[in-house]
Amino acid sequence: MNAIQSFFDYFTSNTDQIGTLLLEHLQLTVFAVSLAVLLGVPLGILILRIPRLAKPILGLTSVVQAVPSLALLGFLIPFIGIGSTPAIIMVVLYSLLPIVKNTYTGLSSIPGDTLESAKGIGLTDRQILSKIQLPLALPIIMAGIRISAVTAVGLMTISAFVGAGGLGYLVFAGIQTVDNNQILAGAIPAGLLALLIDFIVSRIEYKVAPNGIVLADGRMKKKTRRSAKKVTKPLIVIATAFVLLLAGSIYAFTREDDTIVVGSKNFTEQLILGNMVADLIEDKTDLDVKRQLNLGGTQVAFSALRTGEIDTYVEYTGTLFVDVLKQEVENDPDVVYDKVVKQVNERFDIRTLDPIGFNNTYAIAVKQEDVDKYGLKTVSDLAAVSDELVFGPTIEFSNREDGYLGLKEAYPFNFQDVKPVDGGLRYTALMNNESNAIDSFSTDGLLKRFDLTVLEDDKQFFPPYYAVPIVSEETLAEHPELADVLNLLSGKITDETMQELNYLADVEKQRPEKVARDFLIQEGLIEQ
Repeated sequence: MNAIQSFFDYFTSNTDQIGTLLLEHLQLTVFAVSLAVLLGVPLGILILRIPRLAKPILGLTSVVQAVPSLALLGFLIPFIGIGSTPAIIMVVLYSLLPIVKNTYTGLSSIPGDTLESAKGIGLTDRQILSKIQLPLALPIIMAGIRISAVTAVGLMTISAFVGAGGLGYLVFAGIQTVDNNQILAGAIPAGLLALLIDFIVSRIEYKVAPNGIVLADGRMKKKTRRSAKKVTKPLIVIATAFVLLLAGSIYAFTREDDTIVVGSKNFTEQLILGNMVADLIEDKTDLDVKRQLNLGGTQVAFSALRTGEIDTYVEYTGTLFVDVLKQEVENDPDVVYDKVVKQVNERFDIRTLDPIGFNNTYAIAVKQEDVDKYGLKTVSDLAAVSDELVFGPTIEFSNREDGYLGLKEAYPFNFQDVKPVDGGLRYTALMNNESNAIDSFSTDGLLKRFDLTVLEDDKQFFPPYYAVPIVSEETLAEHPELADVLNLLSGKITDETMQELNYLADVEKQRPEKVARDFLIQEGLIEQ
């Protein structure tokens, strides 16, 4: 009962955000399914007319279905950037198979004598298609569209990974912060939206099909004469709503001039910093600001900055030095910062501004019971007993040279198993005893929430990760005042302050935008 009340309280206090994300999700889905129909139905007709194309086209659409959605997004990002475009393309590609296959099946299943009779009365091929084949095949075609539309709702939650918005934003944010209420606030509306879209498409299917619709058990639900006369008005209403929603989607996906797009990666601290940057720009300039927050990891966010999808976001010096510039691990913060400033600008035409103040370096965290059991104080102590333990890092950490790849060379680890998971799920796994140690960030509010112990990096492996705003030089050339605005954060946030801000969002469940704004007001950086 307490869990239900907790979810209800969260839902009622965040209805504005949930409503906005629900509308974004609906717009993205409608736009993607519309494109899939415009592509899929003609493809189905094409392979009926040219049979030799049937196997390769159906085979290709089947192969696309087998590719993991995140892998497909990862492939698209370097070519078309982030935002709604890769998300829509992904959903369109996944939606094609049922539409193409059902169109082809419906058209090819029409009896031959029916087609011969149509030819016998003098109908042309185009007339046979429009007056005979499509009407008779329509129930099967609509069934394919119905499957695609419902599936698209679930697939579109992944759009949050590339900053396209939608209900997936709540799901991903909830996973990062181990907040079941936030996960449910995204998942439940998505499920209800899927049911609503299924109902709407089924009504369209029933209205436009000449004889009715095919039910799940294969029986045909026939139209009565009375119901057939009521087709026109509902179709006009549905079509009008559809056109308005589609027009709104197209408008929503366009970027206006003089708009600064602020990005962030997909964890709490980044959401807070992204909102700080956006609030400062809004307060100190006349520019419009768009928040493209909760992107994926470093590669997604930095690629978005390089391609102009975003104009600025907060990055970390160690990440830029090792992960972007591909340099050997360096522990001197001044050396790292100086090289980052110079090389990032020379290689990518991106300017690194003044450090914000705190050093969010990696850390290895364990539960207090394991500290007591094994006498752990340092990472070397952990390495000495690692053959009895399981390590549960994030996926990104497990593949980075300044993460586990380099860490296991500096320390003699011999874990029983290494089980990478993403985001806040590593905390869930640790507290469920599915792992014994995880990577964390030194300013992470979840360390305090779960009362975890950070082990001393006694070999000083981890490089410095001072937070710095980075901005494209192209943006600064148009709006040079942005450098001074963002440098207002210089030296303003200590390690302890950042951990407390993360704690307010992760544990006290304050929204990151509120945490960010309250801090800026408290520091006198913006007016209340």
